[in-house]
Amino acid sequence: MQNVMERYQTFRQVVDDITLMNNRFMNKVFDGNIPATQRMLRVILKNDKIKVCKVSVQQWLQNLYGHSAQLDILAEDENGTQFNVEIQRSDEGASVQRARFYCGALDMHFLDRGKKYEALPDAYVIFITESDVFKEGRPIYNVERSINESGKAFGDGSHIVYVNAACQDDTPLGRLMQDFNCSNPAKMHYKELADTVNYFKSTKEGEIDMTDIIEAYAENKAAKAAEEMAHQRNVEVAKDMLADNMSIESVARYSKLSEEEVRALAAKQSA
Repeated sequence: MQNVMERYQTFRQVVDDITLMNNRFMNKVFDGNIPATQRMLRVILKNDKIKVCKVSVQQWLQNLYGHSAQLDILAEDENGTQFNVEIQRSDEGASVQRARFYCGALDMHFLDRGKKYEALPDAYVIFITESDVFKEGRPIYNVERSINESGKAFGDGSHIVYVNAACQDDTPLGRLMQDFNCSNPAKMHYKELADTVNYFKSTKEGEIDMTDIIEAYAENKAAKAAEEMAHQRNVEVAKDMLADNMSIESVARYSKLSEEEVRALAAKQSA
């Protein structure tokens, strides 16, 4: 019985602490959720005329001859404009090359065979990043193509947006980022988001829907623990090898640690 209670307490702790910056939870909240998606896009793009007509999550854009793309959120408005929203907690996942690729993937997917290029819908690729990727202290970065010689907009209909989730000031966008980082729906600003988050955190049906997220969390936690144990074994091996006066290069090669880490261990042992 105690084990069952402990597992449930762990489950509840994860549910209580999780926020929309968790990719899997964000997918749960926005899947088919037109009001929440519409509110998010209106705030980010400063356009209250956006009317979302459909939204899906984890949409695969298949490329038979190269890299495919799996989109966190894919939405469409009544004008056919496509919106791809991605949560990225590491700077590497929000590289400018990835933004370029996703723009291309949207174009390839939504231009039907036989259609003219002019039929391409406008497309937005939006990255919500945990930190300030460009390190300029801005809450948002709007990227548009322009003609170098004149500075005029190129006007091809592609748009890339980076939202800095670390900027949580008292503006509509700042309050949205507060909501993305908030674990308590009662303290969220936007009702469209708060209502759905509350469903998953406070109802029995929501708890059941969250089971796969908790299982993934447990698997990830177990994998990290195993990785840490393996690393610690490698550290002990390196210490023994250093004690036998083996070279830094040899220790790094056989212990599977970096030379930098081995040098740090050597410095500690000789101190």
